[in-house]
Amino acid sequence: METKLSYKSKEVIISPERPFTIIGERINPTRRKKLAETMAQGDFSIALEDARKQIEAGAHVLDVNAGIPGADEPALLRGAVQAVMEFAQTPLCIDTASPEALKAALEVYPGKALINSTTAEESMMQRVFPLARQFGAAVIGVITDENGVPPTPERRLAVAGKLIQRAGDYGIPPEDIVIDCLALTVGADHNAGRITLDSVALVRDELGVNLSLGASNVSFGLPDRKIINVAYLALAIARGLTVAITDPTVPEIQTTLLACDLLIGRDEYAMRWIKAFRKRTVAAPAQ
Repeated sequence: METKLSYKSKEVIISPERPFTIIGERINPTRRKKLAETMAQGDFSIALEDARKQIEAGAHVLDVNAGIPGADEPALLRGAVQAVMEFAQTPLCIDTASPEALKAALEVYPGKALINSTTAEESMMQRVFPLARQFGAAVIGVITDENGVPPTPERRLAVAGKLIQRAGDYGIPPEDIVIDCLALTVGADHNAGRITLDSVALVRDELGVNLSLGASNVSFGLPDRKIINVAYLALAIARGLTVAITDPTVPEIQTTLLACDLLIGRDEYAMRWIKAFRKRTVAAPAQ
């Protein structure tokens, strides 16, 4: 199944048959004081530098979030999206819990965006799906509902099915729903990682849709987070994950994703791996 995103004439296709899709997560002021301060003043210079670094590191899509307490989020998100579009000219993932901000951003977006996100809560779906339909956007569906986070893979599959069914009621096809099986920190529950991985495999086998994770959540509160994150990504890709919201500027993440593509047959003649190796070699400081 293919989920197609676009910005003007540039297209990104999320699919298990294609190289893994990276959504760069860094344009997000949460827990980033300097970025929040500059964005709140209408200064997007740090955000644009983040965009540049993430694209150079291999991001195919950029997540844009402007959730700053006390700010006019619709105006701020619209401005951030316009600034990033003009600079990066790549598909965007519009990240907001505000329907007003989402509409403001989608109104100025010339292409097919990815919305981050909706849950399976009826009130959320009623706000997000009509906008997705109106503007022709794809949507990340996070598998929580009015009962909270489903405790088992089977329950998460049922919630994923509900998301796809309700999206269909609004005229949104399954290929435009990317299911997020919800990465939770293993620091709070040592079974959380396994449950999510099993859910990814089950949703892939039963529903066949594309699958996403905010992968860094799994290591929250733990030391040596990068090691946990890259291991988790590799395990999830083996179970069917096709896209992740992550930081591609972390070298370990970039090389792990390239290696996974190579090992599961998505890098013909290892050309992408070799090209990246040569780039790393040129950039490495002389010993």
